[in-house]
Amino acid sequence: MRPIDQHLKGFRALGAEVDDRFGLVSAKAARLSGAEIFFDLVTVGGTINVMLAAVRAPGNTTIHNAAKEPHIVDLANFLNSMGARVKGAGTDVIRIRGVQRLRGCTYAVIPDQIETGTLMIAAAATHGDVCVHGCIPAHMESLSAKLLEMGVRVDDEDDVIRVRSLGGHRAVNVKTQAYPGFPTDLQAPMSALLSTAAGASTVTETIFDNRFSHLNEMTRMGARAHVADRTAVIEGMPCLMGAPVTAMNLRAGAALVIAGLCAGGETVLEGVNYIERGYEKMVAKLSALGADIKSVFVPDEPQVATRDVG
Repeated sequence: MRPIDQHLKGFRALGAEVDDRFGLVSAKAARLSGAEIFFDLVTVGGTINVMLAAVRAPGNTTIHNAAKEPHIVDLANFLNSMGARVKGAGTDVIRIRGVQRLRGCTYAVIPDQIETGTLMIAAAATHGDVCVHGCIPAHMESLSAKLLEMGVRVDDEDDVIRVRSLGGHRAVNVKTQAYPGFPTDLQAPMSALLSTAAGASTVTETIFDNRFSHLNEMTRMGARAHVADRTAVIEGMPCLMGAPVTAMNLRAGAALVIAGLCAGGETVLEGVNYIERGYEKMVAKLSALGADIKSVFVPDEPQVATRDVG
């Protein structure tokens, strides 16, 4: 579970009373006011929450060490289109002048870069030829660079990225970083791809703790990996074999789906509720690409069964 201490720090700085005892969080405020907020570490969710709270807080709010992800910029553009006064989104300092009211607007949200990246990795892992439409290639540069380093062909034009993987993959080293570095939310799916790359790859997680639960499940499928502190070493295998596995969280679930798609035999994945929280119609989209995948509902737990698409 990700910590929310920076979120709460931001709310308190704006004048909210926050009680976070006994595993419960409650917050209230008769009136918020602008403040200087210094995040101890870069937090996407914390930046978003403080932005949402500060746009109607009287006075000026400055967020230092703010996240710079594309959806931070998108949120600022959305709020500004409603009458907010937000400047600096996309840099590590965001300045907000509170307004009395916001107005309605019509706004088109940018594509989800993590869903785009997951589909790109799935295409490479299954040695497919896939075009992802409606994406923003500039947001995917860190992933595209790693795929190219592995020997995957990546081409883009306008809002389309084409991923082709016709030969074997080379091992690479991956280190997660704040945007524009390699996204922590693509670390698990990338690990699934690296599990069949030739050679030893290292994956270093610098953003969150305990983000390698998927590797324990992938070892049931024949993957070879060991973790030391924040770094995982993955020894590529010629192929994986289907097995019963369990998703412990959203991105681990996506990784296990990818592992199941490129494994021989059948993989039965439990914990699908995590995946459905972050990927809309994932089974339908992969099926449309030729994957042998279906969702099977049992009394206590929905499951996804995948078969090798090769």
